[in-house]
Amino acid sequence: MAVEFLAHERIWFEKFKYDDAERRYYEQMNGPLGGSSQQQENGASTILRDIARARENIQKSLAGSASTTSSGPADQNELLSRISHLEVENQNLRSVVADLQMAIFKLESRLNALEKSTSHQPSPVPPTQKVEPFSVPSKKVELPSAAPAKKAEPAAAEEDDDDDDIDLFGSDDEEEDQEAAKVREERLRQYAEKKAKKPGLIAKSSILLDVKPWDDETDMAKMEECVRSVQMDGLVWGASKLVPVGYGIKKLQIQCVVEDDKVGTDILEEEITKFEDYVQSVDIAAFNKI
Repeated sequence: MAVEFLAHERIWFEKFKYDDAERRYYEQMNGPLGGSSQQQENGASTILRDIARARENIQKSLAGSASTTSSGPADQNELLSRISHLEVENQNLRSVVADLQMAIFKLESRLNALEKSTSHQPSPVPPTQKVEPFSVPSKKVELPSAAPAKKAEPAAAEEDDDDDDIDLFGSDDEEEDQEAAKVREERLRQYAEKKAKKPGLIAKSSILLDVKPWDDETDMAKMEECVRSVQMDGLVWGASKLVPVGYGIKKLQIQCVVEDDKVGTDILEEEITKFEDYVQSVDIAAFNKI
């Protein structure tokens, strides 16, 4: 209450105005005062002004503190609302976590029950079963089965050998085996013939030859013609070019493809060097398998 009263009180803050008015009134009534008294009054008026300013600053500070105190409860209400909201969210999360824990516990119990039930189940029935046809006790009929049935076949074969005298279906099985063997042999023969007719993979090589002449006066066109005149089974000539060696001499660089089983590099070099009038030497610049 005191703060609000001081905030609205204006009389003492404007006291210098009343003092000035009172001084002017007495000056008009009694005349102007001396210089010293006037200076004293001016000093007093400045002091009063300073006091009024200080009071004004105090009033402003008090008004600011009142505004902060008035805004405080609003901030506290906002904080309280946020805290309550967080508490509600926390409770919801706890309920969700509890539900999840319960679901996981139920799943674990079901899995344990399934594991126990599978562990107590009887062993599965073997895949092969032997059935006696009517009144014939010796004949054993096997149902189709997986790989474990193959292991039981030798024992069944021994039992059948002991009862060959009263086997009613043995002849039919033998005829079927013979026919299956004939079909298998026929298919193998056809496959062998087909494979024999199919051409095998031919190994080939790409060779780059350097054919050197005797001097710069050698007819290179004639030399290339002589080289290409070499013909063999499995030899194919390719592109060629002249490559400078030095002192105006050029060598013939020619490409060829050969079958490894039919043409060798030694035979090829020997055939080319037979043209002694044009060819000085033959070198292999590159050799690549195809």
